[in-house]
Amino acid sequence: MNIVITSIVILGAIGCLSAVILYFVAKKFKVEQDDRIDQIVEVLPGANCGGCGFAGCQGFATACVNAGSLENKFCPVGGAPVMQKVGSILGVEASEAEPMVAVVRCNGTCANRSKTNTYDGAKNCRIAASHYAGETGCGYGCLRFGDCAAVCNFGAIKVNPETGIVEVDEELCTGCGSCAKACPHNVIEIRKKGLKGRRVYVGCVNKDKGAIARKACKAACIGCGKCEKTCPFGAIKVENNVAYIDFNVCKLCRKCVVECPTGAIKDVNFPTPPVKPAPKPAEDVKPVEPKIEEVKIEEVKVEEVKIEEVKVEEVKVDNKPDAIEQSLF
Repeated sequence: MNIVITSIVILGAIGCLSAVILYFVAKKFKVEQDDRIDQIVEVLPGANCGGCGFAGCQGFATACVNAGSLENKFCPVGGAPVMQKVGSILGVEASEAEPMVAVVRCNGTCANRSKTNTYDGAKNCRIAASHYAGETGCGYGCLRFGDCAAVCNFGAIKVNPETGIVEVDEELCTGCGSCAKACPHNVIEIRKKGLKGRRVYVGCVNKDKGAIARKACKAACIGCGKCEKTCPFGAIKVENNVAYIDFNVCKLCRKCVVECPTGAIKDVNFPTPPVKPAPKPAEDVKPVEPKIEEVKIEEVKVEEVKIEEVKVEEVKVDNKPDAIEQSLF
């Protein structure tokens, strides 16, 4: 009995001593956390989507406080209103950023891209991409299994059963980028939403040569370069047989939309379709009106010719032959 009591006393003493040591160690090495971090976390939407570039809202708040400024820091879910609240907590001015939205760079609908085989595995884009190219002839387009829709916290993206590809509801999309990270074919891109939601982009990521890409999908980019040549702002580049429009340079003139022979370039939220200009004449030559020069006719003076009268003397000739001969000779 004494052994049990002794053991309990010894263990209790060791526990108390350890607790005292841990207390003083915690006091010595305590890291003071700025109260503003918790305040910022409270005003953030709490989506923890990673669209800001940090692991979550806690990491974003900590980075804002440690940096002391909001330069290059933006919460895509909360947008400008939330960033203004964060700026007021830190006592700095929040920089404005253009709203972003996810776009699906694939025109491979059921009508444009028919199935060549049937996938009988797990209905997951990442798993399917690791096994084979897909159910169609295009090995770059949307796999149609909806990994992007599964990771979206806002219900902004879904698979359209009629077209067979995913569609984005721009009213719900926050541009967090979760769907773009989930897509194994990098079909989804985060782009500027644009004034009044107007955007122009190439709805294709197929890097095959033109004939192969067009055979796989009717609306594929064939890398012909017509859009690049017609763009007056140099916003379009053709690389690896596919065109790309830089949204930071594009002025939304839509000349490329008209020139695209396959309809791979998409324009969104414009009031009217672009009109193709009338073809120019082969030679811009203006008709020249014939000039008629005045011809001056000089006056010619004709001198009068005086004809003198010739007097003919009468010759009397006898009727005799001899007399006539004599008169002649």
